[in-house]
Amino acid sequence: MSVDHVVVMTTVDSEAAARTLAASAVEARLAACAQIVGPLTSVFRWEGEVRTDTEWRVECKTAGDRAGALEEFLNVRHTYDLPEVIVTPIVGGSPAYLSWLVEETR
Repeated sequence: MSVDHVVVMTTVDSEAAARTLAASAVEARLAACAQIVGPLTSVFRWEGEVRTDTEWRVECKTAGDRAGALEEFLNVRHTYDLPEVIVTPIVGGSPAYLSWLVEETR
């Protein structure tokens, strides 16, 4: 199934890291825009132990055909051993905005 537009999301351990990752993805034209949400509290199991950490979420909007490249870009620049990178399809929205989203990733 082909998806025309997606949100690619990751979390990082600082606001500075979130700003750097968001800006670099937009500058590389892999994302049309990125929002930073946080701080937020994440609870997860890592190396056999339940942990609670403060994180910031970076939500990148991009064209579906750019999702793979954006995912690779985020993984390469991420500081975590196992970064969370999740791709969610956008199933609708303002046609003008979605058109802009594609234009900005070219």
